[in-house]
Amino acid sequence: MVRFKSWFTARNIAYLAVLLALVVVLQLFASAIPMFGVTLNFSLIPIVLGGIFFGAIGGGLMGLVSGVVTFITAAVLGREPSTAFLFQANPVVLTIICIGKTTIAGAVAGLVYHPIAKKNSIVAAYTSSLIMPILNTGIYMLGMVIMKEDVAAFLGVEAAANVVFVAVFGLIWLNFVLEIAVSVLFSPVVHRVVVIVEKQILSKQKKGTAKEANGSNTDGSSNKGIEDTKTDSQTEKIS
Repeated sequence: MVRFKSWFTARNIAYLAVLLALVVVLQLFASAIPMFGVTLNFSLIPIVLGGIFFGAIGGGLMGLVSGVVTFITAAVLGREPSTAFLFQANPVVLTIICIGKTTIAGAVAGLVYHPIAKKNSIVAAYTSSLIMPILNTGIYMLGMVIMKEDVAAFLGVEAAANVVFVAVFGLIWLNFVLEIAVSVLFSPVVHRVVVIVEKQILSKQKKGTAKEANGSNTDGSSNKGIEDTKTDSQTEKIS
Protein backbone atom coordinates (compact mmCIF):
# COMPACT_ATOMS: atom_id res chain seq x y z
CA MET A 1 0.00 0.00 0.00
CA VAL A 2 1.39 3.37 -1.03
CA ARG A 3 1.41 6.05 1.62
CA PHE A 4 2.96 9.48 1.25
CA LYS A 5 3.88 11.59 4.28
CA SER A 6 3.16 14.92 2.61
CA TRP A 7 1.30 16.10 -0.44
CA PHE A 8 3.66 18.90 -1.38
CA THR A 9 6.89 17.04 -2.11
CA ALA A 10 8.82 16.86 -5.38
CA ARG A 11 7.92 13.20 -5.76
CA ASN A 12 4.20 13.74 -5.18
CA ILE A 13 4.06 16.67 -7.57
CA ALA A 14 5.81 14.59 -10.23
CA TYR A 15 3.37 11.68 -9.81
CA LEU A 16 0.38 14.03 -9.86
CA ALA A 17 1.64 15.82 -12.97
CA VAL A 18 2.11 12.55 -14.86
CA LEU A 19 -1.31 11.22 -13.87
CA LEU A 20 -3.06 14.50 -14.65
CA ALA A 21 -1.38 14.62 -18.06
CA LEU A 22 -2.53 11.05 -18.74
CA VAL A 23 -6.07 11.93 -17.73
CA VAL A 24 -6.20 14.90 -20.10
CA VAL A 25 -4.54 13.12 -23.04
CA LEU A 26 -6.63 9.96 -22.70
CA GLN A 27 -9.82 11.95 -22.25
CA LEU A 28 -9.13 13.98 -25.37
CA PHE A 29 -7.77 11.27 -27.66
CA ALA A 30 -8.79 7.85 -26.25
CA SER A 31 -12.54 8.37 -25.96
CA ALA A 32 -13.17 6.91 -29.37
CA ILE A 33 -16.67 5.50 -28.90
CA PRO A 34 -19.10 8.32 -28.02
CA MET A 35 -22.57 7.14 -27.05
CA PHE A 36 -25.13 9.65 -25.77
CA GLY A 37 -22.58 11.52 -23.68
CA VAL A 38 -20.83 8.46 -22.25
CA THR A 39 -17.77 7.12 -24.01
CA LEU A 40 -15.32 4.28 -23.76
CA ASN A 41 -13.16 6.13 -21.28
CA PHE A 42 -9.54 5.06 -20.89
CA SER A 43 -8.92 8.07 -18.63
CA LEU A 44 -10.54 6.02 -15.85
CA ILE A 45 -7.25 4.12 -15.48
CA PRO A 46 -5.08 7.04 -14.24
CA ILE A 47 -8.02 8.17 -12.09
CA VAL A 48 -7.91 4.80 -10.33
CA LEU A 49 -4.13 5.09 -9.93
CA GLY A 50 -4.57 8.56 -8.43
CA GLY A 51 -7.01 7.10 -5.91
CA ILE A 52 -4.65 4.25 -5.04
CA PHE A 53 -1.57 6.45 -4.62
CA PHE A 54 -3.19 9.46 -2.97
CA GLY A 55 -6.45 8.15 -1.50
CA ALA A 56 -9.88 9.67 -1.95
CA ILE A 57 -8.50 13.19 -2.45
CA GLY A 58 -6.19 12.09 -5.26
CA GLY A 59 -8.85 10.03 -6.98
CA GLY A 60 -11.37 12.84 -6.64
CA LEU A 61 -8.88 15.35 -8.07
CA MET A 62 -8.16 13.14 -11.10
CA GLY A 63 -11.87 12.58 -11.61
CA LEU A 64 -12.55 16.30 -11.34
CA VAL A 65 -10.02 17.09 -14.07
CA SER A 66 -11.47 14.35 -16.27
CA GLY A 67 -14.99 15.66 -15.72
CA VAL A 68 -14.00 19.24 -16.52
CA VAL A 69 -12.30 18.16 -19.76
CA THR A 70 -15.37 16.12 -20.72
CA PHE A 71 -17.66 19.02 -19.88
CA ILE A 72 -15.68 21.52 -21.96
CA THR A 73 -15.25 19.28 -25.00
CA ALA A 74 -18.64 17.54 -25.04
CA ALA A 75 -20.99 20.20 -23.68
CA VAL A 76 -19.41 23.60 -24.25
CA LEU A 77 -17.61 22.91 -27.53
CA GLY A 78 -20.35 20.58 -28.75
CA ARG A 79 -18.20 17.56 -29.52
CA GLU A 80 -21.06 15.29 -28.42
CA PRO A 81 -24.42 16.53 -29.82
CA SER A 82 -26.70 15.06 -27.14
CA THR A 83 -24.58 16.44 -24.29
CA ALA A 84 -24.45 19.86 -25.96
CA PHE A 85 -28.26 19.81 -26.34
CA LEU A 86 -28.81 18.82 -22.71
CA PHE A 87 -26.39 21.55 -21.61
CA GLN A 88 -28.51 24.12 -23.41
CA ALA A 89 -31.73 22.65 -22.02
CA ASN A 90 -30.61 22.11 -18.42
CA PRO A 91 -27.12 23.54 -17.84
CA VAL A 92 -27.04 23.22 -14.03
CA VAL A 93 -27.96 19.52 -13.82
CA LEU A 94 -25.84 18.59 -16.84
CA THR A 95 -22.81 20.38 -15.40
CA ILE A 96 -23.19 18.68 -12.02
CA ILE A 97 -23.62 15.25 -13.58
CA CYS A 98 -20.85 15.67 -16.13
CA ILE A 99 -18.23 16.81 -13.62
CA GLY A 100 -19.57 15.02 -10.56
CA LYS A 101 -19.71 11.47 -11.91
CA THR A 102 -15.97 10.96 -12.39
CA THR A 103 -15.11 13.03 -9.30
CA ILE A 104 -17.28 10.88 -7.04
CA ALA A 105 -16.19 7.65 -8.73
CA GLY A 106 -12.49 8.54 -8.33
CA ALA A 107 -12.90 9.50 -4.68
CA VAL A 108 -14.75 6.27 -3.84
CA ALA A 109 -12.19 4.18 -5.75
CA GLY A 110 -9.42 5.70 -3.65
CA LEU A 111 -11.44 5.36 -0.47
CA VAL A 112 -12.06 1.62 -0.77
CA TYR A 113 -8.61 0.57 -1.98
CA HIS A 114 -6.55 0.83 1.20
CA PRO A 115 -8.82 -1.14 3.58
CA ILE A 116 -9.03 -3.99 1.06
CA ALA A 117 -5.31 -3.81 0.21
CA LYS A 118 -4.45 -4.64 3.82
CA LYS A 119 -5.80 -8.14 3.12
CA ASN A 120 -5.24 -8.55 -0.62
CA SER A 121 -3.77 -5.91 -2.94
CA ILE A 122 -4.88 -7.70 -6.13
CA VAL A 123 -8.51 -7.81 -4.99
CA ALA A 124 -8.20 -4.15 -3.99
CA ALA A 125 -6.93 -3.19 -7.46
CA TYR A 126 -9.79 -5.04 -9.16
CA THR A 127 -12.35 -3.54 -6.79
CA SER A 128 -11.18 0.03 -7.34
CA SER A 129 -10.96 -0.49 -11.09
CA LEU A 130 -14.52 -1.86 -11.26
CA ILE A 131 -16.01 0.81 -9.00
CA MET A 132 -14.96 3.51 -11.47
CA PRO A 133 -17.14 2.49 -14.46
CA ILE A 134 -20.01 1.35 -12.23
CA LEU A 135 -20.33 4.71 -10.47
CA ASN A 136 -19.40 6.71 -13.56
CA THR A 137 -22.18 5.15 -15.64
CA GLY A 138 -24.63 4.82 -12.75
CA ILE A 139 -24.49 8.52 -11.87
CA TYR A 140 -24.85 9.44 -15.54
CA MET A 141 -27.93 7.24 -15.84
CA LEU A 142 -29.41 8.91 -12.78
CA GLY A 143 -28.85 12.27 -14.44
CA MET A 144 -30.61 11.10 -17.59
CA VAL A 145 -33.62 10.04 -15.52
CA ILE A 146 -33.68 13.46 -13.83
CA MET A 147 -33.54 15.13 -17.25
CA LYS A 148 -35.87 12.68 -18.97
CA GLU A 149 -38.03 15.42 -20.46
CA ASP A 150 -34.98 17.05 -22.03
CA VAL A 151 -33.76 13.66 -23.24
CA ALA A 152 -37.14 13.01 -24.83
CA ALA A 153 -37.05 16.46 -26.46
CA PHE A 154 -33.66 15.66 -27.97
CA LEU A 155 -35.03 12.38 -29.32
CA GLY A 156 -38.20 14.07 -30.55
CA VAL A 157 -40.60 11.87 -28.63
CA GLU A 158 -42.89 12.27 -25.65
CA ALA A 159 -41.30 12.15 -22.21
CA ALA A 160 -42.29 8.80 -20.80
CA ALA A 161 -40.55 6.30 -18.55
CA ASN A 162 -40.37 3.63 -21.26
CA VAL A 163 -38.86 6.12 -23.70
CA VAL A 164 -36.11 7.05 -21.27
CA PHE A 165 -35.41 3.40 -20.53
CA VAL A 166 -35.16 2.37 -24.17
CA ALA A 167 -33.39 5.47 -25.46
CA VAL A 168 -30.90 5.97 -22.64
CA PHE A 169 -30.43 2.73 -20.75
CA GLY A 170 -30.59 0.75 -23.97
CA LEU A 171 -27.95 2.91 -25.64
CA ILE A 172 -25.60 3.12 -22.67
CA TRP A 173 -25.43 -0.55 -21.68
CA LEU A 174 -22.92 -1.45 -24.42
CA ASN A 175 -20.62 1.38 -23.39
CA PHE A 176 -20.92 0.26 -19.77
CA VAL A 177 -20.04 -3.34 -20.65
CA LEU A 178 -17.02 -2.14 -22.63
CA GLU A 179 -15.80 0.00 -19.73
CA ILE A 180 -16.16 -2.95 -17.37
CA ALA A 181 -14.18 -5.11 -19.79
CA VAL A 182 -11.43 -2.48 -20.04
CA SER A 183 -11.31 -2.20 -16.24
CA VAL A 184 -11.01 -5.98 -15.81
CA LEU A 185 -8.30 -6.23 -18.48
CA PHE A 186 -6.26 -3.36 -17.07
CA SER A 187 -6.65 -4.25 -13.38
CA PRO A 188 -3.53 -6.48 -13.41
CA VAL A 189 -1.63 -3.62 -15.03
CA VAL A 190 -2.85 -1.25 -12.33
CA HIS A 191 -1.74 -3.71 -9.64
CA ARG A 192 1.65 -4.14 -11.30
CA VAL A 193 2.21 -0.38 -11.44
CA VAL A 194 1.35 -0.09 -7.74
CA VAL A 195 3.78 -2.88 -6.84
CA ILE A 196 6.61 -1.27 -8.85
CA VAL A 197 6.05 2.15 -7.29
CA GLU A 198 5.90 0.64 -3.80
CA LYS A 199 9.22 -1.14 -4.38
CA GLN A 200 10.86 2.06 -5.60
CA ILE A 201 9.61 4.02 -2.61
CA LEU A 202 10.74 1.35 -0.13
CA SER A 203 14.12 1.12 -1.84
CA LYS A 204 14.65 4.89 -1.58
CA GLN A 205 13.54 4.88 2.05
CA LYS A 206 16.00 2.09 2.88
CA LYS A 207 18.84 3.92 1.13
CA GLY A 208 18.00 7.10 3.02
CA THR A 209 17.93 5.24 6.33
CA ALA A 210 21.25 3.56 5.55
CA LYS A 211 22.88 6.89 4.70
CA GLU A 212 21.64 8.42 7.94
CA ALA A 213 22.96 5.44 9.89
CA ASN A 214 26.37 5.63 8.18
CA GLY A 215 26.49 9.36 8.85
CA SER A 216 25.79 8.81 12.53
CA ASN A 217 28.46 6.11 12.75
CA THR A 218 31.00 8.38 11.04
CA ASP A 219 30.25 11.24 13.39
CA GLY A 220 30.50 8.90 16.34
CA SER A 221 33.86 7.56 15.20
CA SER A 222 35.19 11.10 14.65
CA ASN A 223 34.09 12.20 18.09
CA LYS A 224 35.62 9.14 19.65
CA GLY A 225 38.93 9.82 17.86
CA ILE A 226 38.95 13.40 19.10
CA GLU A 227 38.29 12.26 22.66
CA ASP A 228 41.10 9.67 22.42
CA THR A 229 43.49 12.36 21.14
CA LYS A 230 42.59 14.68 24.00
CA THR A 231 43.13 11.85 26.50
CA ASP A 232 46.58 11.05 25.06
CA SER A 233 47.59 14.72 25.23
CA GLN A 234 46.50 14.98 28.82
CA THR A 235 48.47 11.82 29.67
CA GLU A 236 51.62 13.25 28.06
CA LYS A 237 51.32 16.47 30.06
CA ILE A 238 50.96 14.58 33.32
CA SER A 239 54.04 12.50 32.50
